[in-house]
Amino acid sequence: MVNLNIDWSFFTWDLFSSFVLKGLYFSVTLTVIATLGGVALGTVLALMRLSGKKWLDLPATIYVNGMRSIPLVMVILWFFLLVPMIIGRPIGAEASAIITFVAFEAAYFSEIMRAGIQSISRGQVFAGQALGMTYGQNMKLVVLPQAFRNMLPVLLTQTIILFQDTSLVYAIGAYDMLKGFEIAGKNYGRPIEAYLAAAVVYFVLCYALSWLVKRLHKKIAIIR
Repeated sequence: MVNLNIDWSFFTWDLFSSFVLKGLYFSVTLTVIATLGGVALGTVLALMRLSGKKWLDLPATIYVNGMRSIPLVMVILWFFLLVPMIIGRPIGAEASAIITFVAFEAAYFSEIMRAGIQSISRGQVFAGQALGMTYGQNMKLVVLPQAFRNMLPVLLTQTIILFQDTSLVYAIGAYDMLKGFEIAGKNYGRPIEAYLAAAVVYFVLCYALSWLVKRLHKKIAIIR
């Protein structure tokens, strides 16, 4: 039988506040910014793909399919290594991570928004046109509000996945939550305890958020 010899005294609040809290703050900040930026850019991409105009649809389709076909960690490394070469100066690991996540997650949010827009009855679109609304007004006042409501649980689920993916910024040395646990493990010489604690914290946070999303989904279903 394997004896891991776990030191339970390792799991203290001082450990969390000294090493992990800073990383958790960055992970949450990155998640929020990437979600807001990804939804905004993803909505634009979705509207481009649904515009019916090839000169808008084609580049948006190439962008979405291209991003969805590449591992996120590769995109992170590309932005971190190539962007400074292009602009001629370093931009830092944190800034590079934010740019990468917004650009990458926009492709996934785009598909969610496109499905949400297509879920709205065409009759409502025709009704808006009959009232004299322009395409932009119809989308802003009629289609998008309903699409956001329909897709909110899926958007939040993707946000939870995004939060889990923030751990990949370790590849460029950004100080996220996992990095905080890793540094704590090295400083105290207890890497097993550090990664065990990291797994528990990720599980608790993601499970709690998933439970809230399920509750929200039920409430939206009742409203419908």
